[in-house]
Amino acid sequence: MDTASLARGEDGSEAGSTTQLSSKTSSHRIVGNSSALGEARALVHRVARTDSTVLLLGETGTGKELFASLIHDLSLRRSRPMVRVNCAAIPSTLIESELFGRERGAFTDAIARQVGRFELADRSTIFLDEIGDLPPEVQVKLLRVLEDRQIERLGNPKSIPLNVRIIAATHRDLEERVADGSFRSDLFYRLNVFPIRVPALRERPDDIPVLVWHFIREFSEQFGKPIDSIAPATMAQLTEYPWPGNIREVRNVVERAMVVAGGPQLTIPIPIALSRGVSHSAKLADVQKAHIHDVLESVGWRIRGAGGAADRLGLRPTTLETRMMKLGLFRPRRSA
Repeated sequence: MDTASLARGEDGSEAGSTTQLSSKTSSHRIVGNSSALGEARALVHRVARTDSTVLLLGETGTGKELFASLIHDLSLRRSRPMVRVNCAAIPSTLIESELFGRERGAFTDAIARQVGRFELADRSTIFLDEIGDLPPEVQVKLLRVLEDRQIERLGNPKSIPLNVRIIAATHRDLEERVADGSFRSDLFYRLNVFPIRVPALRERPDDIPVLVWHFIREFSEQFGKPIDSIAPATMAQLTEYPWPGNIREVRNVVERAMVVAGGPQLTIPIPIALSRGVSHSAKLADVQKAHIHDVLESVGWRIRGAGGAADRLGLRPTTLETRMMKLGLFRPRRSA
């Protein structure tokens, strides 16, 4: 990688071009030109103008919500706003009424009728993010919606027909959750009509310089700090780093560097995992092993409980322990 590709304007595109993947009315952009991203993009264009249910799969921070917005903006439903729901952010006691609505008096604190998110999405698209965290009792009701295309508000047995396009997303392994009984197999098959895997950033290293410059431009405008270049060695190290936090991590790293920047050449500290000198293999098993090892190290090798490694990885403790044994990961012995 030469210096020209790292300096603003010298190649006419600031270290690469930004691909606009949206309709004319959309303000979002998916940045990158790698083949891995191109494959996902091609699937989006194939499915967007249908009403088929789409399941977006990928690690946290890969941009699944941007892909959902793009599908909606390219669809025939784009004249109405897409309704977004983060299934992991709503308390389990409230998620049913949030999704399907409720009548006044449906439960103790229901002092007024509430229209649910599905009703709001009628003739539009509903995006169900973190679908893997949906409680079992709500999974049953969502299955009925997928099968019958109608809902019932809490406290009212009358069915309400809906015309809704469903896009779901998860960073969890749904097949694994089906196997351990925490996710219904019939719901999985209903959602898995048209799966699109959003690639992790380590699978598209050619996009990293493009993303770095994209965020530099964003924060240059926000902070009023013009940046002309990045040291080539720094960009090479950023490209080698596996980015376990994906695009969200890139943005955070660039923002921190821009906050302390004092000149036209930006210095971006390399994240800790790379500075330890860990070698990174492209093999999936090695990538998994390295990521699980880093998470275990960050929590002091505590597997169970809130904030433990299993919780952070979105796995059951027993599943994590099995995977650790398979990958040859063992807690290091304390020196005497």
